[in-house]
Amino acid sequence: QVQLVESGGGLVQAGGSLRLSCAASGRTFSNTVMGWFRQAPGKEREFVAAITWSGGTTYYVDFVKGRFTISRDNAKNTVYLQMNSLKPEDTAVYYCALDLHAVIFRTRDRDYDYWGQGTQVTVSS
Repeated sequence: QVQLVESGGGLVQAGGSLRLSCAASGRTFSNTVMGWFRQAPGKEREFVAAITWSGGTTYYVDFVKGRFTISRDNAKNTVYLQMNSLKPEDTAVYYCALDLHAVIFRTRDRDYDYWGQGTQVTVSS
């Protein structure tokens, strides 16, 4: 049984930084992709970034490029999302998700097979 557990959310002022973690367990993760999504109140869940477990190749949505960095530690089965220069519009619940069947990076949430419970990020102005 795959489990994804996020941590690291919190309250931060605009311009600040947070690092989210997603600890994965329950199977081997080679040839899979881990993604981060977020959902703000009243909005649909949206893709943020993704990384391949095997090679560490990354993909970002345009509005976080240069501010967010996704990385992974294979030994710890953990994926990170370093978020810098945070803005109030980054306020959302952030989810990590696992795509077992990716051959390219996919950005639709319905393409991902497993989800964490989410962690709240609040950026004050």
